[in-house]
Amino acid sequence: MTRSKRIQPAIRPVDLGKIPEARLFTLKNGVPVYLINSGTEDLVRMEFIFSAGKIKEDRPLLASTTNMMLSEGSKKYSSARLNSLMDYYGAFYKLSAERDKAGISVVLINRYLEKILELIREILFLPRFPEKELNALMKKRLSWYLVNCDKVHNIASDQLFESIFGKRHPYGRKLVPEDFNNMNPSLLSDFHKKYYSPSDMAVIVSGKIRKGTASLLNNYFGEMHPGAVCSEDTVYRMKSLARKKVHKNKSGALQTAIRIGSPTINKRHPDYPGLKILNTILGGYFSSRLMKNIREDKGYTYGISSSVSSLDLSGFKVISTEVSKKHTRKTIDEIYKEIRLLQKKPVGRDELRIVRNYILGEMVRMFDGPFAIAESFRSVWEFGLDNSYYYRFVKKVKTIDPDEITALAATYYNTDELHEITAG
Repeated sequence: MTRSKRIQPAIRPVDLGKIPEARLFTLKNGVPVYLINSGTEDLVRMEFIFSAGKIKEDRPLLASTTNMMLSEGSKKYSSARLNSLMDYYGAFYKLSAERDKAGISVVLINRYLEKILELIREILFLPRFPEKELNALMKKRLSWYLVNCDKVHNIASDQLFESIFGKRHPYGRKLVPEDFNNMNPSLLSDFHKKYYSPSDMAVIVSGKIRKGTASLLNNYFGEMHPGAVCSEDTVYRMKSLARKKVHKNKSGALQTAIRIGSPTINKRHPDYPGLKILNTILGGYFSSRLMKNIREDKGYTYGISSSVSSLDLSGFKVISTEVSKKHTRKTIDEIYKEIRLLQKKPVGRDELRIVRNYILGEMVRMFDGPFAIAESFRSVWEFGLDNSYYYRFVKKVKTIDPDEITALAATYYNTDELHEITAG
């Protein structure tokens, strides 16, 4: 072996470089379209996004059911025909309804763009909501619910969201079996009419964008009447439950699910990047403090994690694990111990260096390819932000010091404000 082969390559700091920007253009009727032209394969992904998520529903399941039923037949096509055409043209689509947003994403081959746009317009704006298919869907959803509602991790998670956001808030409202019997085509049609209009639509297009794409989007969506922006929304007040510790008994369970969390800031707050770094140290990656203590040292669990998530009206943080009954109290005590250590003792330089490298490496993956770039763009665009958020985040990762992390832990992880949920 020569000497040159024994020399390790130099370690270089991660640099995101320049993040590709989304180019904005507006359809004739005012619909914003964001173009991210990148990639070598002759594919594009289109996301059609509406403010039609869970936060808009006045009864449980309405937003998600409306979204799931969009592809169950349109004015022109049956459900079977819609899906066979999508398959024939090599397109893959996914309907989704989250807490704040809803819509459809589709990955397609460029040469079939015009045909796919026609099908997407049928799905989004001309659905029929047939009663037979709706009843079949609700029976299937009820079956899924009955299977999953007995699992301790679901019981604990549902209770946590109720505890931190309130029983009546859409972010926190728990489902009951009766909710699955209260859907009819008229309800779906009314919800669709309110929230699936061009006036509230945005489109994100990523991939190898051909010349003429903008023109085709105008032909199929720009000529539509924009409709009125719905102004009848109910304003829901978030009200955490006063009781901080809740145990949900589940006889026969082999493990106890633990969820510890609270409402917190979202991406619009200047402290959010620092809070994400703090969360990574606590339980946000495989070598986190919670994993080293509770999994590796104590052997109480196979896995434990913490996360910080951003919603339009709030954020939330949660620590999650499942342990045996005999280790439940010890695990909770160790979780609080790790939080208090972060509040009192500055993070060591070596640990901080490892966390910095991990976060920066993950951020590189967030921009690896046009579809990943689009996902990252959407995750800040939804909060009225742009790619400058990521540059600020990188700067914070590189410059945050142990004293700032200690201060963030004291500010955002007040143990008296944390909700402690166990189920098992």
